[in-house]
Amino acid sequence: MNRFTFGSLAGKVAAHAILIVAVALSGCASLEKDETADWDAQKLYTEAKTLMAEGGYEQAIKLFEKLESRYPYGRYAQQAQLDTAFSYYKSQEPELAILACERFIKLHPNHRDVDYAYYLKGLVNFNEDLGILGNVINKDLSQRDPRASRESFDTFRELIERFPNSKYAEDARLRMQYLVNSLAAHETHVARYYYNRGAYVAAINRAQSTITNYPNAPAQEEALFLMVKSYDKLGLTELRNDTDRVLRLNFPNSKYLTGKAGDGRPWWQLWE
Repeated sequence: MNRFTFGSLAGKVAAHAILIVAVALSGCASLEKDETADWDAQKLYTEAKTLMAEGGYEQAIKLFEKLESRYPYGRYAQQAQLDTAFSYYKSQEPELAILACERFIKLHPNHRDVDYAYYLKGLVNFNEDLGILGNVINKDLSQRDPRASRESFDTFRELIERFPNSKYAEDARLRMQYLVNSLAAHETHVARYYYNRGAYVAAINRAQSTITNYPNAPAQEEALFLMVKSYDKLGLTELRNDTDRVLRLNFPNSKYLTGKAGDGRPWWQLWE
């Protein structure tokens, strides 16, 4: 006689459930099959570049990563590294973009496009769109943390020193000049901050930094004026008069001398 117990029923139910789960997982696995599994390096790269052209940078990065993982050697993998850096840049991932540029420079110091890696690294820190001076209009970098500006300047300088004939060199020079003006304006901005709060010695020191470190920068005019005003507040008449003479000699039509300070556009809007 067949004996049927609750235990045996439970066992059959459990086994059936496991079978159903296994079938379901198998179905999911088939649904998630990687359609790129049979793609060669050229197809992976072509599809990724197409995604880049359409603005699909995140998807492009995934394909570039697959390409480098499956085909780590050859020109497609090397180019994928550069394109990954650019895609990170366009995806608003500056830290990853810089790391990708530095990795390419380290792995391929003699690559024909290594100058672009330097340029892109400088551009990321410059934090503007591609093109000469990008969208600098209405963005006063002088009031932001100058660290990125200094790093950008150093990278562009290295690019020009190592590759003076690079097609990116002229744009890098223009950006360097802008960055010099930005850094000088930052020092003057800090000096103005101290002056407005009555810290006149600190204001003099920061204004002096502008004059010493950034010769010919537009911010020198205001830096000298702040020194004149600060010396005046401190009652240091001789130093005040000496600095005033320097200001009048170098900027005879200074808006600070004519009382028109604040009129007109700031130096960073010259391209508007």
